[in-house]
Amino acid sequence: MSLQVIMFPGQGSQFEGMGATLFESYPEIVSRTNSILGFDIEKICLQNPNGDLNKTIYTQPALYLVSYLSYLEYLKNNPVPNCVLGHSLGEFTALCAAGVFDFETGLQIVKKRAEFMFTINGTGMAAVIGANYREVNDYLTENFPTIDIANINTSTQIVISGPLDDLLQAVAFFEEEYLTCVPLKVSGGFHSRYMSPLKESFTKVIFEQTLRPPKIPVVANFTARFYPGDKPGIRGNMINQLDGPIRWQQSIQLLHDEGECNFIEVGPGNILSNMIKKMQPLSSERN
Repeated sequence: MSLQVIMFPGQGSQFEGMGATLFESYPEIVSRTNSILGFDIEKICLQNPNGDLNKTIYTQPALYLVSYLSYLEYLKNNPVPNCVLGHSLGEFTALCAAGVFDFETGLQIVKKRAEFMFTINGTGMAAVIGANYREVNDYLTENFPTIDIANINTSTQIVISGPLDDLLQAVAFFEEEYLTCVPLKVSGGFHSRYMSPLKESFTKVIFEQTLRPPKIPVVANFTARFYPGDKPGIRGNMINQLDGPIRWQQSIQLLHDEGECNFIEVGPGNILSNMIKKMQPLSSERN
């Protein structure tokens, strides 16, 4: 029997209209969300006024809410999964699903995380497609020392993060090397050294929260290992993910090593499912 693995998406998966049917089914949760956030999350998701849905301060709580509601819908007709994980912001939805904190606590964490990350200006991210980690790392070391590797998504899809001017030069450089390099629709250079100044403030937020050991296994982006059950270990993974690279390929490999897996993406979009298809011929579904 294959392991049922739920994946929750991160930034980049958002789209105008997401959550339309879910909001009608869970009005109380949406109302509590609005009270905590201080703005109308349903309006942001469905109408995207002023392009707000692509602004980190709105994107992260919107994805957290829609993915959480999608998970509630999933559980109506399916058993609790064997394992959960999420990509970047999606890891916090995974932690909520695993019972490390309740929905409201997770929303408070995500709200603060988004506010902190929104303050970092002048940076961005781009996906390099067609080169492996070592090749991209060598290119950056030799030519763009101000740019970090932010995500190791697959063996041939690496996301880089850094100052916008340098990033544009890097995009042109990689294209000259006959590689595809696509700027991402995010508002900052996440999972890089440029997020490090936020760690002290984010650490204070994490230490204020009530955290519990995971009820089901959760794979950590930062370590590509399962979350430990102790509070220091849980806090460390949540905090270090802020400026550490997302080891997605290694996380999926960890689960693959556990046995046959059925990966199911729960939340907006199908980015993670598409990544899985490019990694290995495992079963992948959408929900």
